[in-house]
Amino acid sequence: VQLQASGGGLVQAGGSLRLSCAASGHTFSDRAMAWFRQVPGKEREFVGVIRKSGGIPTYADSVKGRFTISRRQNTVYLQMSDLTPEDTALYYCAVGLPRLIFSSLFTTRSYEYWGQGTEVTVSS
Repeated sequence: VQLQASGGGLVQAGGSLRLSCAASGHTFSDRAMAWFRQVPGKEREFVGVIRKSGGIPTYADSVKGRFTISRRQNTVYLQMSDLTPEDTALYYCAVGLPRLIFSSLFTTRSYEYWGQGTEVTVSS
């Protein structure tokens, strides 16, 4: 199983970026796919998750209203708008363990496969 994330880059505050993450080697239609982010010296934090294609995403409060997650089969997208320097981080996509309950969607321990990370830098 491989998760390949792409789309990161440097953007000015107020700008937008779209991240993509394609999973290969297995079909994950019945598993949650999520985005996390991490800055040096801090723990990896939850950004958002979508439980299946066409499902309703759930977001961290810090990104709600600015970020949108969508999914098409084994590919998950993160559309980021109105970016601020606080969004600067390494962004990771992840595939959840089978049959996750809602309350477990927000912790890294619930995710089995991880992408390599794609860097997002927002300049002020």
